[in-house]
Order: sequence, then C-alpha cells, then structure tokens
Amino acid sequence: MSSKVKSPSALAHVVLRTNNYRKMVDFYVKFLGGNIAYENEYLAFITYDHEHHRIAILQLPETKDRARNCSGLEHVAFTFDTLSDLVLAYQQRKELGMLPLWCVNHGPTTSMYYEDPDGNQLETQVDNFDTVEETDAFMRTKEFAENPIGVDYDPADLIARLDAIEDDRSIKKRPDIGPRALPPVH
Repeated sequence: MSSKVKSPSALAHVVLRTNNYRKMVDFYVKFLGGNIAYENEYLAFITYDHEHHRIAILQLPETKDRARNCSGLEHVAFTFDTLSDLVLAYQQRKELGMLPLWCVNHGPTTSMYYEDPDGNQLETQVDNFDTVEETDAFMRTKEFAENPIGVDYDPADLIARLDAIEDDRSIKKRPDIGPRALPPVH
C-alpha cells in the first residue's frame, strides 16, 4: 500500500459560518454572479457553475465576529480563463460597489483580492502560464524565491494595456522588483 493517500478529484464547496446571514448571502450571489440552489432562515447553498453548490452560508447561534489576526482560512480563490474575463468581472463588481483591496501579479497568477461582509478574503485570478509545468518552473527560479508575494498593480493600468491590444503574455509577465516583504494585513 502506498504511503500517499488518494487525492480528491476536485474541491467541491466551501461553507462559511456567519452572524451576518442576509448580507453574506446577498454578497456571494452578487460577487459570483450566482444563484441560490436552496435557502432557509439559516442556510443558503449558492452555485454559479455545474456544481450543485460552491458556497454555503450558515448562520449558527452564538457565532461571534471574525477576528482578522486569528489562525484560519486566509482566502478562497476563483479562477478566470482570460485577463479579459478577469477585467470584465472587476468592472462589473466595481459597478456594484465591490472594489478589490489588493491587486497583485504573483507571478503564477494575476490576482485581485476582495473582502466579504464578514472580512473573509476572496481572490479572483487568471493563470499567467499556459501549463502547470511552466508555472512550476517559474516557482523554482531565484526571482520567485526572492519575491514569492508579487508586484502590485493598478487595475486601470491593466485595462489600458488590454485596450491597447498588448499581448496577454506580455501583460502577465511579472516585473522583477527584487526582494519583497509581506504586505500589510488587509
């Protein structure tokens, strides 16, 4: 028998406990462009794709506010197929009053981080490389070891580069800024 357990075929869903039920449900439906598969007074199953639910919001009695400086889940990431899709989703969310806290080219991904009503962070991203092998090779470079965090960017600059019909590969290439410390906690 192998010492490695069989890996799952997919990550099915994330359940978030809240004391802010209605705001959380409304936020996730809007943020994901989703719909409610099932809901009652304390539980909602939200989907946006082929899975019956990707996010569940659960309100349990005596749930306290989330403390940002405690151990636990840091963020959940959602991938888009193209930079244009990432930007379109950004523009649509901006119209709804949802602005990212942080925009960063990590190297492996170009990402935007948002925050839900409870303070949980959500990353929207696009892969910067065409294959897992290319991503793995980049993550083994001196450049990535010096700066595994990434390089911040302004979404307006990203949009301008796309509007100028700059090649996606060029836009996705992370600038080399040398070493970088951890960013401030959002």
